[in-house]
Amino acid sequence: MVKEMKQVAEPERTPLLLIFISLLSSGFVAHAVPYDYTASIECLETPQKAQYNGGSIVNPELNDGLAGWSTFGNAKLEHRESPNGNGFILAQSRAQPFDSVSQKVELKTNLLYTFSAWVQVSQGNPSVAAVFKTSSGYVEAGTVIAKPGCWSMLKGGLTLETSGEASLFFQTQNSTADVMVDSISLQPFTPEEWKSHQDQTMDKVRKAKVRIQVVDKLGNSLPKATVSVQQNALTFPLGCAINKNILTNAAYEKWFASRAFRVTTFEDEMKWYSTEPTRGHEDYSAADALLEFAKQHKLAVRGHNVLWDDPTYQQGWLNSLTPQQLSVAVDNRIHSVMSKYKGQVIAWDVMNENLHFSYFETKLGPNASGHAYNLASTTDGTIPLFMNEYNTIEEVTDPMSTPAKYLHKLREIQAYSGNADIKMAIGLESHFVTPNIPYMRASIDILAAAGFPIWLTEVDVKQGPKQVRQASYLEEVLREGFSHPEVEGIVVWGAWNPKGCYRMCLTDNNFNNLATGDVVDRLLHEWGGSKEPLVLGETDENGFLEASLFHGDYNVTIVHPGVNSLALPQRMIVAPVTPTQAQPSVVKVTI
Repeated sequence: MVKEMKQVAEPERTPLLLIFISLLSSGFVAHAVPYDYTASIECLETPQKAQYNGGSIVNPELNDGLAGWSTFGNAKLEHRESPNGNGFILAQSRAQPFDSVSQKVELKTNLLYTFSAWVQVSQGNPSVAAVFKTSSGYVEAGTVIAKPGCWSMLKGGLTLETSGEASLFFQTQNSTADVMVDSISLQPFTPEEWKSHQDQTMDKVRKAKVRIQVVDKLGNSLPKATVSVQQNALTFPLGCAINKNILTNAAYEKWFASRAFRVTTFEDEMKWYSTEPTRGHEDYSAADALLEFAKQHKLAVRGHNVLWDDPTYQQGWLNSLTPQQLSVAVDNRIHSVMSKYKGQVIAWDVMNENLHFSYFETKLGPNASGHAYNLASTTDGTIPLFMNEYNTIEEVTDPMSTPAKYLHKLREIQAYSGNADIKMAIGLESHFVTPNIPYMRASIDILAAAGFPIWLTEVDVKQGPKQVRQASYLEEVLREGFSHPEVEGIVVWGAWNPKGCYRMCLTDNNFNNLATGDVVDRLLHEWGGSKEPLVLGETDENGFLEASLFHGDYNVTIVHPGVNSLALPQRMIVAPVTPTQAQPSVVKVTI
């Protein structure tokens, strides 16, 4: 949708033209199997059908008995049917975590695999993982918290280091529970097909096709008019973290300000250990100065963070407090920082890393997170309150913060008295080592099913032996995040420090781009965030030109040889059309 056009040139210096702009349908030609972004987080009486009709899996819905399936370990297998006629496979008499059902599949290194299955257990609520035994080791595809009496969807993905035959099996540490499996799917995609999913999704959710008609003051169409655009701001909030070094380093400020970043997060300056290093003596001067910097450069700010559950990052004076004193200090902290910056930040990371750590729960009881969000909502409940965590999309083998564990904790917080309607949001730190892009996508699918806003809040990639690999991994992660239809914002964790960045710098100490900085610049340019003009082309014989543009705020320039050869800058905001909106009427602008 084109929301508005506003004149930016002085009227007396521009001839009179009319520009008509309308939204076109965003179509594409699909050359690959479309990716299925759907996921279920409910425990259902009957499992849904296998995605992709099972893909590479033989007998995926167990309609043909045990055909294609065998035992892994020493489990006893049975084919059973539910009262409604749904067939499934049962692994019982288990003694080891890996005793289960299995199927041999052929896997290739150059493909990306998405995996899903529906799982049920006979007792408890254990985590069940889908694992592939390959010639080079075990590769986990995903995990889910399974329950008795209903079916839970396990969704994940994997890539391989070596090609060859692999054995799929299901694993749970509860070796006394029977494991039931149904609707299994393993769908391979080539890198080209995977990219086509990204491109198609961006066409749908990040871009709009616009139709521009140029006419003269008499209404006559002007063919061969050159149309160019320059984006003032990308609608999608893509940004980079900063720290106080930017306040005293002109070169750092120049580098940062020359990029089309929309949002930022302060690396340390709002954290409790920075604002109250000594009990009762608060100092917000560094955060205040960075906030002023952000306002000057028209940057939105994410509040980071209110509380950090990692005991490593607590001020010494907190450890000496009694539980009652700590409770008072925590309440004071929440009220102090959130009241001070109310209306000046767009979101808060209320609890940081409360899946991996439990400092406040250990000291104050299991409801510490629930209480924190309750008070945070009371203090400033008008903006999203994030639960910020790492390894939820980065590492499939981290049992502490799987998508299922993340959503379980989020529900715990919501269940705390008074929290049912607070504005929760999902913060995914995204600190990658070697990205598993299919798992990343599937994990976001699962989290998105909860219906909360999702941001990638601290994106970086740990540098390995070759920096070029770090850069290519960063590009993979950013492309996947930006193209996912449920991701609403991304912050790169690349704040500069002369002694070395947290894990990933974008420049050297002279503010020359590193390979990672080149990636960020290239993607900003590709996604319309470049500050350089882009020539769209010439109007046709009827004065029309069609183009697909990323949502954003643009200056449009028209140059026509028959109108004094003068450029005519106009403002145009290209925004998405919601399902409830009708197609916008043609916008008529006189300049």
